[in-house]
Amino acid sequence: MKLGIRLNSGDISGFKCLISLSILYGIISVLVYSILHMNHIIPLDNDAPLDQFSEARAIEHIRILSEEIDGRQEGRPGLKQAAEYIKSQLEMLAKRAGSNIRIEIEETVVNGSFSMMFLHHSLSFAYRNHTNILMRISPANSEDTDASLLVNGHFDGPLGSPGAADCASCVASMLEVARLTIDSEWVPPRPIIFLFNGAEELFLLGSHGFMKTNKWHSTVGAFINLEASGTGSLDLVCQSGPGSWPSLVYAQSAIYPMAHSAAQDVFPVIPGDTDYRIFAEDNGNIPGLDIIFLLGGYFYHTSYDTVERLLPGSIQARGENLFSLIRAFTNSSMLKNAHERSLLPEDSNEIKDRAVFFDYLSWIMIFYSRREAIIFHSLPIVIFLLAPFYLRYPNIGVHFMFRTASDFFKAGHPCRRFFSQLVIPAIEHRCAFLEREGMLFHTIGVILAAIVPIIFAILRLLFSSYTMSWFAHPYLAFLMFVPCSLIGLLIPRTFWRHFPLSQDVSVLKIPEEVLSDEARFWGAFGLYAFITLVYLVAGLSGGFLTFLIMVFMIPAKICFCLLNKIFGHRSVKYCQNLPANNGLCVDFSTDPYILGVLWWVFCSVLD
Repeated sequence: MKLGIRLNSGDISGFKCLISLSILYGIISVLVYSILHMNHIIPLDNDAPLDQFSEARAIEHIRILSEEIDGRQEGRPGLKQAAEYIKSQLEMLAKRAGSNIRIEIEETVVNGSFSMMFLHHSLSFAYRNHTNILMRISPANSEDTDASLLVNGHFDGPLGSPGAADCASCVASMLEVARLTIDSEWVPPRPIIFLFNGAEELFLLGSHGFMKTNKWHSTVGAFINLEASGTGSLDLVCQSGPGSWPSLVYAQSAIYPMAHSAAQDVFPVIPGDTDYRIFAEDNGNIPGLDIIFLLGGYFYHTSYDTVERLLPGSIQARGENLFSLIRAFTNSSMLKNAHERSLLPEDSNEIKDRAVFFDYLSWIMIFYSRREAIIFHSLPIVIFLLAPFYLRYPNIGVHFMFRTASDFFKAGHPCRRFFSQLVIPAIEHRCAFLEREGMLFHTIGVILAAIVPIIFAILRLLFSSYTMSWFAHPYLAFLMFVPCSLIGLLIPRTFWRHFPLSQDVSVLKIPEEVLSDEARFWGAFGLYAFITLVYLVAGLSGGFLTFLIMVFMIPAKICFCLLNKIFGHRSVKYCQNLPANNGLCVDFSTDPYILGVLWWVFCSVLD
């Protein structure tokens, strides 16, 4: 007796379609992996031209701060040695400066006290004798009150860690950018203040001391805060504001952009803070950017945070981005000191506008204002409400619509009455109910897509003692949780087939199988439209995530219709089971990238 599976030509065509889509998704995933791991960036050596940023020169600073200097924690001699090393490097740079710029270097000891809310608890601090090192580069004819740009990074490190990435990499990048500013003979139109603060790990004491005691604090018109909770990759803009101006400058000037406004919605739940809070929120209300290394978070605040684990190309990309941002900020007419900002009306868009922005594979930045977001993010709801018209008359073509419109506007033509009779039945109860039914099933699928991986993780603990092995190897997390999530997403669709539609659809004169597909598609579309609208009403900036899904759902729907005509409905039924038809993972190029970035943010929450 022979056992075998017989496949007809339609089944073979369907499998070919699935294999082609899998290969495409694999190629895009490899591209995304390459971009996130900096394979497209070539670090420059020590002998690079002096008018270019060199990662190798910055690495030398990191090596000294993390290896030759032992321990940069408060109370240890290494912290003082680090301050002396930074100051000596700045003094050497000052000797090379031309007569057209003015260099001022200060070592300040800060004292003070303040209170803050942290994790819903009120904390009070009193501090003394913390060291900050500052360098101010300004045009020779500048005034002390001129609006300036602040670039901040901390040179103290966490306990038990060499702190190569956190945050010797920040200090090294600033030193190399300061050198580049001087050696390139570029004269900044506005002053630049490099703040090397010595007490960030102790609840942001160094930056608070600068804002309360330094003579230049009231001149700061914008700031760039450099941080690291990982060992490399592209810097992610985790926070931007107040207002949309800082993110707009970043979008226009970053060479290797990596920014997602959704990170601003996630960051408040992270049990930690950066100096961004002191500058932009608690003391000063200064517009600025919080730029952070995220990849390799499993080395963060551990003894493994060493020079060897820095991802090659990361410092090079950070330095080139930073220098480009400095040039853009100092040339901007929006750079205003504290007094000039106080004259702006409180309801000014410069102060309150919260823009939406995200990058596409680090190649380009998409940026649009809050006002534009209201228009863009409201359109899906309008389309969803008009979907019953499509369900009622799916065979209406473009030619038919143009002909009807032409006839309608002819004076006295009976098509007016026909048009009114066409539109009103299109939004009748049956089609709208099918739409809601599809939304319910997709909502259940999304919930199961989250619950099933959690159940799998709990069951896995019963058979394995390696509870966090996926944290150090992110690919394991994708292998473990993504298939489980897909299973949860497809469960409602599987059960859908065994239940008839709740409404009598004979009046629609459409095959039930086709109508089920349409109900699932528009139900998914409606769910994401609703989520996007909720984001918008809540004043959050992460609505672009679901908005992007809907933007690509329409082309995906068109592609499936074309496949249906080419291969036949039976051939593409396997493809219709893919999450793309359910409205998830429809954009093969952006999904792996955006999901990867959000995974980094999630891992930083665990840190």
